Amino acid sequence: MSLKTDEEAAPIAPPLVEEPYSIFTSGEKWFIVSLIAFGGLFSPLSANIYFPAIPTLAVAFDKSIELINLTVTLNMVFQGISPMFWGTLSDVYGRRHMFILCLLLLALSCVGLALTPTRDYWLLLFLRCFQAAGSASTVAIGAGVIGDISTRAERGGFLGVYSIGPMFGPAIGPVLGGVLADKLGWRAIFWFLCISSAICMIVMILFLPETLRTVVGNGSIPPPPIYYPVIPVIGRHTSKSASAARPAAPRKAFQNPLRLLLHVDVALLLLINGVVYSVFYGVTASISTVFHSTYPQLSETDLGLCFLTVGGGMVFGSLFCGRVLDWDYQRVRRSMPEVANEKTDKNDDAFPIEKARLRLMPVLLAVFVASCIGYGWCIDRRTSIAGPLILLFGVGLVSIGIMNSIQTLMLDLMPQNGSSITACNNLVRCSLGAALVSAIQPMLDALGTGYAYLLLGGICALMGPMVYLVVRVGPGCRARRGRMAEIEMEKERERERERAQEEAAA
Repeated sequence: MSLKTDEEAAPIAPPLVEEPYSIFTSGEKWFIVSLIAFGGLFSPLSANIYFPAIPTLAVAFDKSIELINLTVTLNMVFQGISPMFWGTLSDVYGRRHMFILCLLLLALSCVGLALTPTRDYWLLLFLRCFQAAGSASTVAIGAGVIGDISTRAERGGFLGVYSIGPMFGPAIGPVLGGVLADKLGWRAIFWFLCISSAICMIVMILFLPETLRTVVGNGSIPPPPIYYPVIPVIGRHTSKSASAARPAAPRKAFQNPLRLLLHVDVALLLLINGVVYSVFYGVTASISTVFHSTYPQLSETDLGLCFLTVGGGMVFGSLFCGRVLDWDYQRVRRSMPEVANEKTDKNDDAFPIEKARLRLMPVLLAVFVASCIGYGWCIDRRTSIAGPLILLFGVGLVSIGIMNSIQTLMLDLMPQNGSSITACNNLVRCSLGAALVSAIQPMLDALGTGYAYLLLGGICALMGPMVYLVVRVGPGCRARRGRMAEIEMEKERERERERAQEEAAA
């Protein structure tokens, strides 16, 4: 009888199975992205649908156009401020609750706006602030959801499709607002927003699962009952055994999102995105005025339809840009043997994520600058209306490509703070956008359309060197954040050991 060696007698350890970043299937992820895209629609829709009713409101409230425009300025201010609060809360307490509360606030504020007496102009200002506080935050929370469920390899495509919702608002908002105000009166605009946002809120209550990783991990950890959707069609892979095997990450304390501006690479990305967004918003905000003076034969309905070109470019660009981002990411990944076979986001410090996301940025910036300058000179020379409309399509197409590329990179850099980083992005770009919108008409009057857009295009061209600076300093900034995170984790483990010792001694 032969004796087995120690190696033969020892049990064979089962191979380690690496947990997926998210247990949601591809179909479930796309369903979640579709849900949050529906919710993200209301941020730009609630702002853009209001524009055609401004002259009507000036008559109804017996105020000047400048005073009614103040409601637009305050709306943009709160669009920048409110995500700093709601987005950061969603990083701590969960996406689902904050999404539903924002939609509830939007619906209630629209009820108040629809019932506002025309003698109470102050109430119109007040409720427009609350309307922005509810609608604008859905975009930041939605970006946080994408950071929760997607890896770098698929994040660009998800963000591209998600952007269709927020970008659909500028396309249909002015047309829809003009029809409602013309046929049913200005109050119908707010009743429409109230009903549609309430429907969206009900859809979220029924179907949207919680995705915050400190609550559900990769989706395998059953959350408390309050986090469950009424109809749990997503996340059926959740199991208690998985919960026992891997507890949820510790919940983060509420932190000031402005601290993210202290990171050099993040600050540069926010500046680039803010400048491009402000120029884009300056172009779109002046479309009605510029086209009305250049092509006086256009009716109000025709002017509203002109917005479809820039909105259509943005919708098409959202789909196209997402696919290109994922394709370019894979190209860079395959060129690096040390990470080419990794199925998850390992070797983060070694992988040049800035290069992968920003390689096409100089080309996009060049096309954006050329489109803006060409649009300005077409208007200045009073060419056929086809010229500026085609260039507006290009402005929308390329601007969304630039903004989505930067947004995707910021989510890559800080996926656990997706809503907070998007809130900072919203704050910077809305602040710059509000400043440019207030200055665009005096600029057009002083310089003329051609030279005004030449100036704005030149400012955007200055962002090109900033892109190369981000690619250069980005890896070092990521490495420093990684070291700081390791130090914080070690301190947390030390505190846990001390608490365990105190409990054992007691």
